[in-house]
Amino acid sequence: MADERPMPRLFLIRHGQTEWSINGRHTGRTDIPLTAQGEQEAAEQAQILVGEGKLIDPKNICTVLVSPRIRAHRTFHLLFDHVPEIPHHVTTEEVREWDYGDYEGLLSSEIKQKNPTWNIWKDGCPGGESTEDMCQRVDNVIAKVREHHRAWKEEGKGCRDVVIVAHGHFNRVFISRWINFPLCLGTHFNVEPAGIAILGYNHRNLAEPALNALNLYAKPI
Repeated sequence: MADERPMPRLFLIRHGQTEWSINGRHTGRTDIPLTAQGEQEAAEQAQILVGEGKLIDPKNICTVLVSPRIRAHRTFHLLFDHVPEIPHHVTTEEVREWDYGDYEGLLSSEIKQKNPTWNIWKDGCPGGESTEDMCQRVDNVIAKVREHHRAWKEEGKGCRDVVIVAHGHFNRVFISRWINFPLCLGTHFNVEPAGIAILGYNHRNLAEPALNALNLYAKPI
C-alpha cells in the first residue's frame, strides 16, 4: 500500500504584498496588513490553485501552519475561505519571520550605514535572531513536516499535504534547509509575495527531499 500512495508534498506560501515588501523594509515582528493589491493577488491565487480537484485540494491537507502576523493570517483566509470547509490549521510562532531585532523596519541601505559589511545570511540580526537561531527553528519545523509525510506515506495516517503560510526570509531559509543546503544558500532563492513553492521528494524516496516548484503564479515585484 505504501508504494501506491502518492508522494507527500509541502506547499510553502509567502504572504501577499505589503507596503514594506514594496519598499524593501525588513518586516519581522511588525504587524502590518496586506495592501489592496496584496489581497487581490492572494484571492486570485485561491481561484486558480485552491479547491476540489485543484493543485491545493483541501481534502488532501493534513494541516496548515500559519504565522501569527496579520499579513500571513489574512493570506491564509483569502486562500481558503471560499472552500466549503477550511482545513485544519494552527497559528504558530514557529513559522514567524526572521526576527530582525535592531534592524526591524530598516532598508538594507540604512542597515549598511550602521554596519557596512552586514550580511543577514552570515551575520544574523543583532537584538534579534542569529543564523544559528533561525536554522534551529526552521529545522524543527522541517522535522515536524517530515513526520507528517512519513506517517502518510508509510502508514497511511493523516493526509498527503502540509501547507505553511509564512514570510520571505523564513521561506528562503526553509527551502535551503529542506534540500539539505546550508542556511546561507537561501540567498539564491527568490520568493515573491503570494508566491507558492512546492517541496517534495525525488524518486519516490523520503530520503531525497527536493524543490519541485517556486513562485507559482506570483507577480514579480
